[in-house]
Amino acid sequence: MNDTVIFVAIAVIVGVVSFLLAKYLAKRASEEKVSAAAAEAERILAKAENETKIKRREGVLEAREEWLKLKGEFERDADAKRRKIEAALKEMEEIEGSLQKRVDLLDSRDKELTGREKAIGAREKGIALRESELGEIIHHQNEKLQKIAQMTPEEAKKLLMDNMVSVAKVEAAALIKEIKEKAELEATKEAKEIIIQAIYRCAADHTVESTVAVVNLPNDEMKGRIIGREGRNIRSFETATGIDVIVDDTPEAVILSGYDPVRREIARMALEKLITDGRIHPTRIEEVVEKSGKEMEVIVREAGEQACFELGIHGLHPDIMQQLGKLSFRTSYGQNVLVHCKEVSALCGLMAAELELDAVLAKRCGLLHDIGKAIDRETEGTHTQIGADYLRRFKENETVINAVESHHGDVPMTGPYPVLVQAADAISGARPGARREPLEAYIKRLQQLEDLASSFKGVSKAYAIQAGREVRVIVEHETLDDLASSILAGDLATKIESEMQFPGQIKVTVIRETRSTEYAK
Repeated sequence: MNDTVIFVAIAVIVGVVSFLLAKYLAKRASEEKVSAAAAEAERILAKAENETKIKRREGVLEAREEWLKLKGEFERDADAKRRKIEAALKEMEEIEGSLQKRVDLLDSRDKELTGREKAIGAREKGIALRESELGEIIHHQNEKLQKIAQMTPEEAKKLLMDNMVSVAKVEAAALIKEIKEKAELEATKEAKEIIIQAIYRCAADHTVESTVAVVNLPNDEMKGRIIGREGRNIRSFETATGIDVIVDDTPEAVILSGYDPVRREIARMALEKLITDGRIHPTRIEEVVEKSGKEMEVIVREAGEQACFELGIHGLHPDIMQQLGKLSFRTSYGQNVLVHCKEVSALCGLMAAELELDAVLAKRCGLLHDIGKAIDRETEGTHTQIGADYLRRFKENETVINAVESHHGDVPMTGPYPVLVQAADAISGARPGARREPLEAYIKRLQQLEDLASSFKGVSKAYAIQAGREVRVIVEHETLDDLASSILAGDLATKIESEMQFPGQIKVTVIRETRSTEYAK
């Protein structure tokens, strides 16, 4: 038992010693770590201080470099400005020297003018004395002439005035003729140049469209199906479209006849669809005609929009563009009206550009000048007045309205644009192949032209030539002289303009000749 106690005591002593030893070692290790950390902190602080010093030096160096750079730029700018100022001062000195020279020159001229004024004053005094002397001499001479001629001064003045008036009339007539010929020559030359340039640059379509609508059939049996039992199909078709269907002996074709070209086109479209579909009965006819009418509205609107797009005209009311599209199915003397309007618009724009006017406004006037023809079958009146009233409803430009209602001379023109429209309309209608004229109307127009020329006093014969584009008048040389012949040409041209309607222009040529005949025996 004593051994056990001793062993336990030894174990306790060993444990206590081990604990104390371990605590001592731990404390020493902790002190070593603290000292190492302190040394590391001192090293980091020293390193940070060194880096801070280095950064500070680098910042100072960069700031110094930037300052030197800015200083160099400032010095260069200052040198450039100094050189500019020196150049400006030098220029001002030169200007000042030049002004001084001008001042000296003006002073010398002033002195010269002063001397001239004195000389002129002296001359005026001499002239006044001479005038008084001449007055006395003229008075004595007049008294002598009065005694010799046995006429009072009033009678002599009247005789002289009468002679001068007669001479002045002849000279004035000759001068007026010369001035008129020169002005007409120059104006005509310039106008022709502008018109020729416009025609050269205009690329409008010049084809002529037919007014007859013919629908081709796959076979003659289709005619019976179109007519239907007891004619019910053809009656339904004519009622729905308002167009007459002519079924004759023409092989594999029927003819659509109607006054309204838009309805005629709707009827043509509907009949072609019915023929293609094969189902032809009254109910189907009404459906197809209604569908074709809606398609026609789209086609008409697109035609109007395309015309505006081609000419670069914007801002038109949709209803106006719809009416423009209808003109694509309207013809006048065989000429498509929409093509004619586009051609007139292009010509107006080209001529306006040559004259430095508003080309867009001119093209707008040209495009809308025949808008009344789209609705003239629905309203009474001329197409010019109908078109002007229609455009006023949509608050169109007054210049455009005046061009529409005055391009046929119905109302006075209020500016240059209606004149351009009138000229372009004449060009478009007068060019070769643009229009077709019935033979009877053509012969009647030539006869009327010759009758107008023959109605003047002194006219021997009159001939209409060049298809009515020119009239040649032969006058009696005993009755009319050259001056009177020139006046006759102007009067005849004025009368033709006021009493006839014609496309383009008519040239009036007056011929006067003197023939001397002798016989040798």
